[in-house]
Amino acid sequence: HVQLVESGGGSVQVGGSLRLSCAHIGYTYTSGNSVCISWFRQAPGKEREGVAGIVTGGGTQYYADSVDGRFTISRDHAENTVYLQMNDLRPDDTGTYYCALGRQCRGGGWSSSSTREYWGQGTQVTVS
Repeated sequence: HVQLVESGGGSVQVGGSLRLSCAHIGYTYTSGNSVCISWFRQAPGKEREGVAGIVTGGGTQYYADSVDGRFTISRDHAENTVYLQMNDLRPDDTGTYYCALGRQCRGGGWSSSSTREYWGQGTQVTVS
């Protein structure tokens, strides 16, 4: 069983930065067991959307158009953690951010809620 624990959310002004962390407990990367870890977000009254994803093995990254160039996803194998560095934040980046783990990133899998197997409980980001 895998547990995902997010942290790092908060309130920030427009143009500011935050770094979110997703600790994955119960999954440790080794050669041959690569998975896809993604960040999703959900604003009040809106559907959950994929923001970024990363392949733990090769490090290939995926981004939504709305955040490309502003957000960076990365992974630290030693820390069993995936990060989301968010720069130049805008009011429409506000929402609850979740990390999720699934088998594949490719083919749009990284942003597919229905195919993610494990979810964290979320961390709130407010930009004003």
